[in-house]
Amino acid sequence: MHRKYRKLVSAGLVLTMAGAMMLQGCGQKKETGKTEIELVQYKPEAVKTFEKIEEEFNRTHDDIHLTIESPNDAMTVLKTRFIREDNPDIIGIGGEVSYSNFIDSDMLMDISDYKGLDDIKEAYKEIDKNLEFVPEKGTYAVPYAANAAGILYNKAMFEEHGWKIPTTWNELMSLCQEMQDEGIQPFYFGFKDTWTCLAPWNAIAVDLAPADVCAQVNRGKTTFSKEYKEVAERMLELLPYGPDDPFAYDYNGACTAFAKGESAMYTIGSYAIPQIQTVNPDMEIDSFVMPASNNTEENQLNSGIDLQFCVMKNCKNKEAAYEVLDFLLKDENVQAYLDDQKAVPCKEGDFELASTLDGMKKYIKEGKMSDFQDHYYPSEMAVDAQIQTFLMKKDPKAFLKKFDTDWVRYNRDIIRKVEDYEKSHNN
Repeated sequence: MHRKYRKLVSAGLVLTMAGAMMLQGCGQKKETGKTEIELVQYKPEAVKTFEKIEEEFNRTHDDIHLTIESPNDAMTVLKTRFIREDNPDIIGIGGEVSYSNFIDSDMLMDISDYKGLDDIKEAYKEIDKNLEFVPEKGTYAVPYAANAAGILYNKAMFEEHGWKIPTTWNELMSLCQEMQDEGIQPFYFGFKDTWTCLAPWNAIAVDLAPADVCAQVNRGKTTFSKEYKEVAERMLELLPYGPDDPFAYDYNGACTAFAKGESAMYTIGSYAIPQIQTVNPDMEIDSFVMPASNNTEENQLNSGIDLQFCVMKNCKNKEAAYEVLDFLLKDENVQAYLDDQKAVPCKEGDFELASTLDGMKKYIKEGKMSDFQDHYYPSEMAVDAQIQTFLMKKDPKAFLKKFDTDWVRYNRDIIRKVEDYEKSHNN
């Protein structure tokens, strides 16, 4: 087993036997006489779209047979298969720390020569480069679809009351107070589920903290106590405009309450829209960028890569894999995915976006976007739970001190790697 590969396994990706049992039969190739390409992607909610893509690809290709797997808990599936050295040819994953680990472990193919990259928006290619622990030569993913997070709002309610979309933090706070004065609750949060605490956190942080704050901390150039101070303060300022107990509702409960018109706004990403519409299909939902700064020019759309495709380094049929990527990037297939998932395209082109993203289209068109900060956080650090605890205790100084301490604890190897890189490159 490759030394770096073994390191990845020993760094916390060793999984239970139960996980392995789930996979009996996975990765087996069909004997079709064609070049076999297997793609495993981590979005089970998009399985119907990928079933159609698989069917159409195989109908139109005589020399390649494509199998697309969309398992539940796909990252567990993938990591278990990696341990067994039973890799698929292509993986579909998000742009977050798992991708960073796969690059660091030398598991992904450099696809710099893939022509389809020319059609990908520079903002998303830059996001992927920023996810590298240390700068790497080459390109290791094709960004496919992104999501956008900020504030969802009840469009009919806004029109009825004549409320204007806020473009600064002060305007947002004034709007919330106006809503409360009219007897309407401004927000639902869903903070009973710890991960929902990251939604407003990320949307605020992209406006107030450097996009590469985690890399800067790893290089010893700054601290989270400094860069996240205002972010933490803004989080606390939101709380009085939500439910009396902001931790009483989980994600599903908050989606349901918002769908029933029990609040005017919801601090969550576009990924929640399908869930909300299962409760109220006729609800008119729009969204706007979190205006965390009082300088409108500093506000960014919080948008990260929700799905991208990587070719595994040991793929034996690179040309066939590239042909699959070409097919996935056909405009009609990208549009089908956008329609299904209410997503943002990473590919340049005249794509139709969901009306629920109308308020964000300007930022999307201009490429004025910044990645989710939590895409850089190690899962072992449980930042979502730390934020939830902070919101309960309301002690920013203690929270940020722990954040700095835990960051060093859980990123010690990466920090050392960065230090070595800096020394070797005389930085």
